Amino acid sequence: MTAPRLGSLTWLPATERPDLLGAPVAAALSLLPGPAWVAEIDAELADTAAFCAAYDIPLEISANCVVVAARRAGQTTLAACVVLATTRADVNGLVRRHLGARKASFAPQDVAVAESGMEFGGITPVGLPADWPVLIDPEVEAADFVVIGSGIRGGKLAVAGSLLAALPAAEVLDGLGQPLPEPDPSAPATPPTRAPDDSDVGWGDRPGEPADDDRRYLEDRPPHWGSD
Repeated sequence: MTAPRLGSLTWLPATERPDLLGAPVAAALSLLPGPAWVAEIDAELADTAAFCAAYDIPLEISANCVVVAARRAGQTTLAACVVLATTRADVNGLVRRHLGARKASFAPQDVAVAESGMEFGGITPVGLPADWPVLIDPEVEAADFVVIGSGIRGGKLAVAGSLLAALPAAEVLDGLGQPLPEPDPSAPATPPTRAPDDSDVGWGDRPGEPADDDRRYLEDRPPHWGSD
């Protein structure tokens, strides 16, 4: 196997560096019908925009995996969405309808970490719980290589997009990744630190109004999800 040439990183077979993988990811590598590569990175640079800038990885081949909480009839289920970093997942539109949910939003950060067994900023579709739907954008599936999390902040995986689409729980969903809004030219220029789907915003912040649906969702979380 020939290691990919992606950015300034040194890529090695993932099976040779289990220390760069989250435990669920290492256990699930055999589910991929092809090779996966891993590279060590600075954990402080794990967030997508900072990572791509530091290691010369184009956003067009970097993918974000976001955890979604979908609620219907008092029940909450979790799912994952995998989209390129040049887009954002249509969570409260297409994803909500696809999952048959009344409401869908980013899962709270503590829930995403506890239920996936992975570090925040390193969550990846490889090794997620078997009962989670894993929704894949077609552009991810079509990519020769995509760079994704490795389950920890100190590593990144590189795999063919078609291998992610072949995961047992994966489903390719047309229209999942939506174009990012055009930047406001009048806004002050600030250096990006994260891609839009790699943000803490929406990950369980308490709403301002007690009647808001989000408050009910947070207060009704199963006990094993912990408290705020």
